[in-house]
Amino acid sequence: MESKTKPRIDHLDQMIPYLFALGCARAWMSLTFVGIDGGIGFDPHAVFDYAYAAFGILATVFARRIAPLALQRWAFPSAAATMLAASLLIIAARFFEGPAAPFLALASVVGAFGFCSVLLMYNEAVVPLSLLRIALITAGSRFIAVPMTFVFQGLSGERLALMLFVLPAVSVSCLAYAYRALPERDRQRRPYVKFSFPWKPLAVLLIYAFAYGLRTHQLPAGAGVHSTLSTALVMGGFCLVVYFFADRFSVSALFRSPLLLMVCGLLLIPAEGFLGTEVEGYLIAMGVSLMSLLISLLFYDLSKRMGIAIIALTGVLHVNPLFTLWGGNCADLLAATPLDAQAQNVVITVVVVMLVLVSTLMLLSEKDLASRWGIKLLETDNLEAESLRTEAIAERCDAVTAEYHLSPREDEICRLIAQGRTNADIERELFIAPGTLKAHIQHIYVKCDVHSRKDLVTLCGGE
Repeated sequence: MESKTKPRIDHLDQMIPYLFALGCARAWMSLTFVGIDGGIGFDPHAVFDYAYAAFGILATVFARRIAPLALQRWAFPSAAATMLAASLLIIAARFFEGPAAPFLALASVVGAFGFCSVLLMYNEAVVPLSLLRIALITAGSRFIAVPMTFVFQGLSGERLALMLFVLPAVSVSCLAYAYRALPERDRQRRPYVKFSFPWKPLAVLLIYAFAYGLRTHQLPAGAGVHSTLSTALVMGGFCLVVYFFADRFSVSALFRSPLLLMVCGLLLIPAEGFLGTEVEGYLIAMGVSLMSLLISLLFYDLSKRMGIAIIALTGVLHVNPLFTLWGGNCADLLAATPLDAQAQNVVITVVVVMLVLVSTLMLLSEKDLASRWGIKLLETDNLEAESLRTEAIAERCDAVTAEYHLSPREDEICRLIAQGRTNADIERELFIAPGTLKAHIQHIYVKCDVHSRKDLVTLCGGE
């Protein structure tokens, strides 16, 4: 008897440029700004976070003019130039005598612009891929950033300075290669689709970030949301689970796992005297990192389904570090009160538990997200099957377009019909009149020798 092998996502080698594009950028950011101590009266990392959030908000506000960002002639050169300039300023502050404050302040601002630009263009490069590939690439990128950071942190002098230049150069080069490797149709400028911003997923992420900030001063070494051991553990585990078991659980169950990690970490706080802060700190940091990844996947899904420019959705996510920073500030204010350390722990624990429970159980309502904003990822029972189906439809549409000589506009409409979009959806996404759409559909029917929408969907491998 012939054994049936379960189909699985293949061509993983094509993900390598994406992995190093984001992985090198995250490692560079960790080496330059996370934990930097200039002894200058201000925190350069806080300046970086404020500038990073400001650039992300600007990207969302002006997305109509700049999307897709990767098609702007200045985008890749400016991202590389600003990251390299930040590296040069950091090196100047570390290795030359004199006042370091101007160097570090300027490095924080220009570095934030470069890092923000790389992340936005990375989003544009991965959004045409299937959600399973996006999940694997994004988690894998965050995973490989950890060993790179650990290795390069052990360098000193000229070797470390060299890596501060190599990492951004490799990141931007890999990103440019990955973007140009996309099919031409995925790199074309499209009409800007008006939409109502999905504030609930954003609110969930920000509440988790704030709750994490309340505990950040008590986290053990290796626990954090940047390139730390806890990040490697949760992202490596996520990659393994999604790749091998994506067909065995619902996505909505996956979205409850950050809540489980956070609550378990908080419940262990009374056991700190026995277990120390390690287990609790790791669980809390892992919960926040995982929630950040999952909310990003929700926005990728929304962009793919509705044709919304991805930077209009993900740019505002860059305010996330500010809520972590503000959570830490609130913990500092509480520490200045007459309450003893044990009472402060109780207050913070109660607040954090209430925040994460309310945000996860009330804001991530599957029905509301789907009906109000079109986010249907939480309704997906089999992420692997959905991703394989999406890729199969795309390949079949490629063959149909080539065989029947569809025009670029007809190709767009044919793909949207194969994906199950209604005429109203297509008109809104492509900004065309109903009569124009009907004319295009009739031309597609004639060229493909089909007589109905059902026949066309079947021809393209849809359902």
